[in-house]
Amino acid sequence: MARRVLPRPRHFLSAPDHTVTRQADHKLRDAAFAALERSHAPYSGFPVGAALHARNGAVFQGCNVENASYGLGICAERVAVFSAVITGAGVFDCIAIATEAEEPSPPCGACLQVMAEFAPTELVVRSYCRNGAEACWKLGDLLPHPFTANLLATTGI
Repeated sequence: MARRVLPRPRHFLSAPDHTVTRQADHKLRDAAFAALERSHAPYSGFPVGAALHARNGAVFQGCNVENASYGLGICAERVAVFSAVITGAGVFDCIAIATEAEEPSPPCGACLQVMAEFAPTELVVRSYCRNGAEACWKLGDLLPHPFTANLLATTGI
């Protein structure tokens, strides 16, 4: 099996425009791990927790919720984004993802696309593992060419 190639992770200190402080970042990580504990992943065995930080300081948690009818499950990142959207939280600057995996996991393509709808390409995406491994990317690095409303405008719809 071919090993997946991801954009090179960024170290926390190499992202000076990241508005979340180190202390707030640790709280976000802890919130993602707390959400992980509520995950319902009996089918994949891959529990995920997420915590989304809005620029107004609010944090929105999400966990993946699977269903016996597989297509009805939802990822942790989308739960967090949708929770934030319903409150009118505004602009987001960081999302933390927590897993039990051995190496950091970026969000799936569907989650990246949803994030691109509501967050700037500079959104910081941090992935944490229980074993201490972590990685950091920008949304624009993981999804450099999102499908956007601008593309819909070109169809005349």
